[in-house]
Amino acid sequence: MAKGLPDYGLIAAQIEALAEEDAAWVPLLANASALVMDGVDNLNWAGFYLMHPVGAGAAGNDERELVLGPFQGKVACVRIAVGRGVCGTAVATDSTQLVRDVHEFAGHIACDSASNSEVVVPIHVDGRVAGVLDVDSPLVGRFGEADARGMEAVVAAIERCCDFEGLA
Repeated sequence: MAKGLPDYGLIAAQIEALAEEDAAWVPLLANASALVMDGVDNLNWAGFYLMHPVGAGAAGNDERELVLGPFQGKVACVRIAVGRGVCGTAVATDSTQLVRDVHEFAGHIACDSASNSEVVVPIHVDGRVAGVLDVDSPLVGRFGEADARGMEAVVAAIERCCDFEGLA
């Protein structure tokens, strides 16, 4: 377990400061994943999945899925259907998912077998879910409500300052 609650306010402020230099989504989310990975103890993965049309933008297709974005950690799942796993559930319900033990979460997708707990927070652009922040730990019970609220503060900073132009 972490020695104390991470300074999520500082992580959010650092993201906003980085956005002053370049708010484009690729560099900002890449740096945000590095800040979360460095600033929160006992993580094995921190990153983003972003909404894209299914079938690489087939004409007239409104169906969307999560596609791997910038992250820190081991190799990850590339595509996740809305409603599937913790990330897909966060999108389908448009709500933060705080999972004490991923092995007790029905339909959990084991992208990294070392992951045992997880927090996923939806990211909104123009009122629509555009992606998620996904954070995993090898420790069961690593995250609590304060961590979920902290990750929501990080996402709020991203929503305020990130330029998602060009994202499908």
